[in-house]
Amino acid sequence: MRFRNPLLFLALALAWGSAFTAIKAGLEFFPPVLFAALRYDLAGVLMFGYAAYVTDRWRPRSRSEWLLVAVGGTLMIAAYHAFLFVGEQGTTSATAAVIVSLSPILTTGFARAFLPEERLTTLGILGLLVGFVGVGVLSDPDPNDVLNARTISMLLVFLAAAAFALGSVLTRRIEAELPIETMEAWSMLVGAVVMHATSVALSESMADVHWTGDAVLSLLYLVVVSSALGFLIYFDLLDRLGPIEINLVSYATPVVAAMTGLLFLGETPTPLTALGFAFILSGFVLLKRDALRNEFVRIRSSGRRSE
Repeated sequence: MRFRNPLLFLALALAWGSAFTAIKAGLEFFPPVLFAALRYDLAGVLMFGYAAYVTDRWRPRSRSEWLLVAVGGTLMIAAYHAFLFVGEQGTTSATAAVIVSLSPILTTGFARAFLPEERLTTLGILGLLVGFVGVGVLSDPDPNDVLNARTISMLLVFLAAAAFALGSVLTRRIEAELPIETMEAWSMLVGAVVMHATSVALSESMADVHWTGDAVLSLLYLVVVSSALGFLIYFDLLDRLGPIEINLVSYATPVVAAMTGLLFLGETPTPLTALGFAFILSGFVLLKRDALRNEFVRIRSSGRRSE
């Protein structure tokens, strides 16, 4: 099918972008960290079944493989989602998605610190700075009240993006041959356990959950559409597009989050949201200019061969 990749890319952007709106809607009914933990209880079981079906490695075997799962579960699942769900209580869906779109930029920064073979050029450093300027523009802090609830919420979402970026770099340092489906499944389950422990430490309780139809709908949407279906599409696209092109989904999700937030929650994106997003996207282009250029050449060459 000629348009399969673009259609799947759009579907992934819809699944992951609308997740920010589903999170925001569900936070009315769930304590935040418990909400995230319940999501990955269910999503982890679904992913585990999928991993057992499509791979011959349904569990880690070596110490390095278990370390890979531990890092992924702690940083990329537990820390990322705990910070995101708590932070999104004080931000809009679009704002949270824009801040999270900084992850590929932060990944490059962490890679420079932890991976000796990674090097940043002058333009790469400029790209990092432009990305951070975007967050500054987006946050628009009040000099007389820097630590207000909105700024703290945005800082927590930033920490979520940083946790995910750090986890993605550290997992690259671990030499393991665990299939990505198996790694994701076990990471989800480990992350869920960590978040349940965190939820208990924060005195959250199932008694605080308001089990309404909207609450169940938001939870199931995150489990089935944003997690299970989203990751199935991601695995499919990753095999055929590669990590550079698939990274671009990070810059489609804020648009989807803004649209769904406006449609379902009445959230109106501000001009600063759009401006901050433009800075972050520009920073990504500066950082990944060579890879993007090579990807563009590859796509053009494959298009000409198929004519």
